[in-house]
Amino acid sequence: MTASMTTAEFLSHKKLALVRLSAQSPVMGDMKKELVPKGYDVSVVYLVAGENDPTIDSVKDQVEGAIISVPRSECEAAVREAIEAGIPRLWLQSGCDSKEALALCEEKGVPVVHKACVLMYAEPVQSVHRFHRGIWKVCGLLRD
Repeated sequence: MTASMTTAEFLSHKKLALVRLSAQSPVMGDMKKELVPKGYDVSVVYLVAGENDPTIDSVKDQVEGAIISVPRSECEAAVREAIEAGIPRLWLQSGCDSKEALALCEEKGVPVVHKACVLMYAEPVQSVHRFHRGIWKVCGLLRD
């Protein structure tokens, strides 16, 4: 079984890396823009990095965890890179987790949150995320 952790435990760490596929890949929303006003120090890094783009390895000593937000096909590679950099805890953003990535976390003993959107848990929850969180709560899907 994957070493899981509560959402609150992960979010108690305020210095986080946000792993994206590349600086050129399209993103839906701006997770950093929403997390910074909530007290998080977010370093955006790239799995496929250009010459001047930051990578997880370049911020490994400055972060306490990483939010992986890449296509599912790239999740295992992103998790491997984070584990190799010594990142102690991971959040696999809803929709990007893969069986292989979760198996890697289990094999290496890295605690992970998955099947959840970080913006539904980082307080104060606002906008559409608040509405979505309410629906999940009613349906019994909201995690601890």
